This record gives sequence, C-alpha cells and structure tokens, in this order.
Amino acid sequence: MQGQSADPAARPRRTRRPGGHTVRLRHRPQPPPSLSHLPHPLCREEPAVPPVEADADTRTPTPSAVSGLLDRIGDWGPVATSAGVFRLVPVRIDRDLPLVGRWMNDPAVAAFWELSGPEPVTERHLRRKLADGRSIPFLGLLEGRPMSYWEVYRADLDPLARHYPARPHDTGIHLLIGGVGDRGRGLGGPLLRGVTELLLDRRSACARVVAEPDLRNIPSIATFLSAGFRLSAELALPTKRAALMVRDRVLSDVS
Repeated sequence: MQGQSADPAARPRRTRRPGGHTVRLRHRPQPPPSLSHLPHPLCREEPAVPPVEADADTRTPTPSAVSGLLDRIGDWGPVATSAGVFRLVPVRIDRDLPLVGRWMNDPAVAAFWELSGPEPVTERHLRRKLADGRSIPFLGLLEGRPMSYWEVYRADLDPLARHYPARPHDTGIHLLIGGVGDRGRGLGGPLLRGVTELLLDRRSACARVVAEPDLRNIPSIATFLSAGFRLSAELALPTKRAALMVRDRVLSDVS
C-alpha cells in the first residue's frame, strides 16, 4: 500500500496506557555488529580448512584442478619444521584477498613484489596464477596461523627458463613473510628448508629447486642461503637483476 513502510519490523506497534490512551512504540533497527575485530578465517578453530572452490561468476579453476603440473601440492598436508608445524594452503580469493593485499601494501614488500595499490591489483595477480597452473599461490600457515605468502611454480615452463639452463621439472619458489611481527625472527630459513625438502621428497622428477630474488634484497638471499641454497649466477631479467639461487637434490633428499 502506498505510503506504508515495506519493512514490517520498522512499523510502529501500538499499546495502551492504563488510562486508555494509545501509545505508539517505534522499533529502531540496530546496525549489524562490526566484524573487523575477527581474525582471518583460517585462524578460527575449525575441524579442517575448507576446500578451495571455483569462483562461480568467473569460472576461475581451483588450484586442485590445475596443480597437476606440480603434483597437487595443496593436498600434501603439513610438514614439521624447527619453527613449528607448517602447511601450504591454496589461496582462495574470497577468503584471502584482504590479507594478501594488506601484505602487498607494506612498503618493504611493495619495493620488490610491485603489487601495491587497491585490492583489484592483487586480485588480478592471484586470478592469473590460479588460472594458469604453472604457478600456484599459497598461504603459509605456521601452527595454523596464516603468516606468509608463497608461489610454487614450474621454473622449466616459466619465462625464467629463457635466462638460465633450466632442467625438466625444475621447481621455483617465491616467498613473502607477511606480518611485520614475523620478520626478523629467523622463521624464513626453517620454513623454506622444510618446504624445499618436501618438494624434493614428493616430486621425484624434480632434481632442483630454484629461486630468483632481487639482488638488492639481501635478507631474502640470506634466507635462501640459510636453507641450503647456493648462489648459482646473477641474471638480467626484464624487470630486475636477480640472484639465481639453487638447491640441488642430494642423497639425503631421496626417500
């Protein structure tokens, strides 16, 4: 009816005073409580990390659907490290974009990753990775807490292969320790060592893990060295001068 509120909860209720006068009581809807104080969904106590699903609107393939080139790393489960139990969980944009975007906008990170700006900048990057299959983005969970961002990729199928003598199934790693409170604590080395050894153990066709941090990023290079990598060469890549870091399979890596 014209002029009547469409929201029944907003319509006034009538009651009567003892003297017979009608009093109108108007219900005022309260705004929903803020959820900004809640932790990232993966920090909550849940029986299991929810499965990664495709975005229905864009039909973006799930990491599980495209990670055959990398032996379905997202299904491998946790690994024990000297820093604690660690696990790589495939990125899910609807859940993880605010967190990854916040990390990318840290000035110390933006200088090397070049993904700072509004969320769509990071979102486009993640969607490209999820749709490609040669490079899979992950959150790194230490004792169940998201604290790092990883990309594991087929270096032999990547443009990087044009700049060094790649071998079949070379596997590359990009690593970002996200929160400022987690940097400078020596976590990168043990986590990188654990993931590298897991890759070499589970990907039997892979004989080397490689990385190409910016030559200016001295802390990153030091982290790779502490995890058993060696500096193999300096590369002139289209966007940077990089240190080619290589971790070869050794006898102890063979299960």
